[in-house]
Amino acid sequence: MARSRVLDRLDALYALGDKIGYSEQEDSAHALARGWMEDAGLTVEVDEAGNLIGRSGVDDDLWTGSHLDSVPGGGKYDGMLGVVAGLEAVDRNRRGAVVAFRDEERGCAGSRARAASGKLPRRYVELHIEQGPVLLEAEQPLAVVTGITGLARGEIETHGQAGHAGTMPMAGRSDALVAAAELILQICDTASEIDGAVATVGRLVVEPGAPNVIPERVVVSVDARAPDPERLQELIDALGLEPTYRVEPVAMSDAVRRVLHEAIVARGLPPIGLASGAGHDAGILAAAGVECGMLFVRSQNGGVSHHADELTSDEDVDVAVDVLADALAQL
Repeated sequence: MARSRVLDRLDALYALGDKIGYSEQEDSAHALARGWMEDAGLTVEVDEAGNLIGRSGVDDDLWTGSHLDSVPGGGKYDGMLGVVAGLEAVDRNRRGAVVAFRDEERGCAGSRARAASGKLPRRYVELHIEQGPVLLEAEQPLAVVTGITGLARGEIETHGQAGHAGTMPMAGRSDALVAAAELILQICDTASEIDGAVATVGRLVVEPGAPNVIPERVVVSVDARAPDPERLQELIDALGLEPTYRVEPVAMSDAVRRVLHEAIVARGLPPIGLASGAGHDAGILAAAGVECGMLFVRSQNGGVSHHADELTSDEDVDVAVDVLADALAQL
């Protein structure tokens, strides 16, 4: 059965361990996928960035796929499901092409290189685990991605006065870490006031960093995201953030979204739309002018992702592959 083949291939890829971009493990994953493409009768191309493309020879400018690399300790489905399901759909339809992009997790290196080359498909559809709990809470297996959230990263500093931890009275202190704690709460409150926005502090650098010295300087990392350019800029301004890295939000193609919705409805499921809070290769291609669409499949275990507990049910995988194949046939 097709479902068993998809699941067996996911198991085989996961068994390779952590597949950091351009590592030996990612190389091994690409070698496995190349063998499966060749077994399906596809003509295989490896471009200068190492991206793997299997072409059916019919409608080769219609692509589907994702990436095979993973984060340390990552799960079985992120990226890999899109490649394996895409191969199944292309094999089933005997048309289109399937792609495995390199090194998505560290900044979409493979898809960025492909976009820079100008050698792009007319359309691209990516199947991906949701990486969140929305579909689980809605008790639905699939959603069509409306767009990919924009991202701004930067740092904010707080300053105080260093002093002896034992001799400086609390009332007279200027503690940069206390100021940073207040700042972090403000960052959370600010993001909560803008619909669809999120902000995360993931790293603190405390100076001088000794347990018996009052902190004099703290560098606070900020990751700010919002689903459209207006709200992203509103969030950046409200936080007082000067981004050192920024990726603009990108919408998915209305035409591709419509076909995905129709394929879902044809199977008696509701047409749910959902924005992606994480970046994907589809966002890179969409920003380069490709008509892109994404299909999210329900995540279990509370929506955990980038973790070994990442899970999607066999039944949801099955229906997702069916919908992807139906949509590609229409596109």
